[in-house]
Amino acid sequence: MLDALSSAQHLGWTMRFTAQEEYALRGMFDLAYNGQEGCAVQVRVIGERQGIPTRYLEQIFQHLRKAGLVTAKRGPKGGFMLAMSPRRISLGDIFDAVEGLRNGVFARAENDSEEEGRPVTAYQPTFLGPWLTDHFIAMLAGLNLEDLCEQARRAGLPSETSLVEMYHIYNR
Repeated sequence: MLDALSSAQHLGWTMRFTAQEEYALRGMFDLAYNGQEGCAVQVRVIGERQGIPTRYLEQIFQHLRKAGLVTAKRGPKGGFMLAMSPRRISLGDIFDAVEGLRNGVFARAENDSEEEGRPVTAYQPTFLGPWLTDHFIAMLAGLNLEDLCEQARRAGLPSETSLVEMYHIYNR
């Protein structure tokens, strides 16, 4: 797969996500990584941690709620919670909830044209973008929020729950 990705870049293909797709993934990651089971998290808090505008994130979380990935709790301690275990929510589910990867992930680079010195020939693999998109979608379906959280832990990314635990350790 990585060889195909580097071939795609060499041939002028780039990977792209919409802001909505990226923000949905970051918001769901935040709930899984920083949230505590059974406790709702306000969109404002997620937005502050992830650097996402609250109004935009609220719209995204409505899509995620309609898709059954999160549940909403009203009231002063309201917010959103994962509707199921992070292991059961694939990254593909998140993308499908907001935009469904309809337009494809891989697209020709905007500056890739005959004027840039790269002639277009009949021998070029024009199927590459759609083919890579199909494989990328399959890969997203095989990854879940728990996998993403594990990668974050390996990378040493702090979480709200680890900060709370550290606070208790220092106050003993």
